[in-house]
Amino acid sequence: MNSRETINRILDECRTIAVVGLSSNPDRPSYGVARYMQQRGYRIIPVNPNEAEVLGEKAYPALTAIEDKVDLVDIFRRSDEAGAHVDDAIRIGAMAVWLQEEVIDEAAAERAEKAGLLVVMDRCILKEHLRR
Repeated sequence: MNSRETINRILDECRTIAVVGLSSNPDRPSYGVARYMQQRGYRIIPVNPNEAEVLGEKAYPALTAIEDKVDLVDIFRRSDEAGAHVDDAIRIGAMAVWLQEEVIDEAAAERAEKAGLLVVMDRCILKEHLRR
């Protein structure tokens, strides 16, 4: 978890990113990060029951409602809510989960790794992309 190799593999191989907690409010970190990734050629799928569309993409109320294949689940939720989304990421067959800065759930990360997913926790995907 959190190794440079894992981070690079996710950034190289995961082109479709479901962003859990993505807000249409441009002042929210989720918006800025998702817009940055979208501008770099990644497909963004918003996951937020309170949104219809974000960044020109249809929003879904839950990961399990997405019809398309999701490579990466990027989680912008409180730590105590992250585990349920990690479990959904496992359910939908995602390749990886990314828990953003200050989103920490060791048990959920362990479940994801045991299920074969790549895991990054307590890191910002935008900052990691910039480091490359």
